[in-house]
This record gives sequence, C-alpha cells and structure tokens, in this order.
Amino acid sequence: QVQLVESGGGLVQARGSLKLSCAASGRIFSINAMGWYRQAPGKQRELVAAITSGGSTNYADSVKGRFIISRDNAKNTVYLQMNSLKPEDTAAYYCNAEITTAQAMGLTRSGYWGQGTQVTVSS
Repeated sequence: QVQLVESGGGLVQARGSLKLSCAASGRIFSINAMGWYRQAPGKQRELVAAITSGGSTNYADSVKGRFIISRDNAKNTVYLQMNSLKPEDTAAYYCNAEITTAQAMGLTRSGYWGQGTQVTVSS
C-alpha cells in the first residue's frame, strides 16, 4: 500500500506565507510526477502546481510568482511554498503523485491522493 501524508496547512493572514509538505510511503519503486491541487467550497478541484521527477515545473496562472513547488526525491516528499497569500487561495489542498509500486506480478503505476490539508487566508 502507498500513503501520501500532507502537513503544513492552517490559518494565515493575507500576504502571509505557508509551506505544505507531502510525504509518500509504502512499497514504492519510483515516483514520477507529483503535484498539488486545491478545492474551494462549491468549486471543482484544480491543479495548483506540478513537478516531474526531473524537476520540471508548471503552475496555475493564479499562483505564478507566488508559489514554489519542489521535491526531495530521497525523502519521497513534495513541498509547496506559498507566499503572498490571498483570501482566494483559501481551499483544501491535496497532494497527488504518480507512483510505481513493486507488486508480485510486476511493476504497477497508479495515481495516489493525500487526505487534504486546509489552508485558510483571512483578509
């Protein structure tokens, strides 16, 4: 089994910063892309930022210049540094990872989600 465990959410004032972490554990053979999504009440889940195993990144237009995604491959962990936060960044943030696991029948690649961490930005 694979687990993604997020941490770092909380309540922050506008223009403040938070750093989210997401650690993957389990029978992991390799981790490909990792990313952060968010979902605000009444809205669809949207991609915030993603990073490949080689370090290439992409960001939603709404967070470019404010958020930075990074990863530590040795720790199977992805981070999201969020700066200059705005009230509209308030949402539940979810970690996602494409992980290859070693099963009895061979290698299997699947997508996994974390449980989510709440970020609330007050004005």
